[in-house]
Amino acid sequence: MHGLGELEAAVMDVLWRAPEAMKVRDVLDGLDTGKQLAYTTVLTVLDNLHRKGWVQRELEGKAYRYEPMTSRAEAAANAVRELVNASGDPDGVLLHFARSASERETELLRKALPRKPRRK
Repeated sequence: MHGLGELEAAVMDVLWRAPEAMKVRDVLDGLDTGKQLAYTTVLTVLDNLHRKGWVQRELEGKAYRYEPMTSRAEAAANAVRELVNASGDPDGVLLHFARSASERETELLRKALPRKPRRK
């Protein structure tokens, strides 16, 4: 995900797949990075994600439970928006995308855009 490091993205993936907020140990157990990670490493990553506004946390007993601030789809849409705006030609990028969209993408966009009443 744009704006996240490799481990941050892996942690967010675990949180996005979870049905509820998770403690650090649960996140650590859900990670599959191919490396053995320390509890404190995951705790630091979650604290950084909280500071950056990617996750919210709530104290439960002596430990925090973490959950994403936005859905995976919302985060991806925000990343796309940042890329489009940083392109130097956002209008051109959007027009090129619209022209190159598949039939399915075009239909989804049509459904998502509000209909404006026609002027007579």
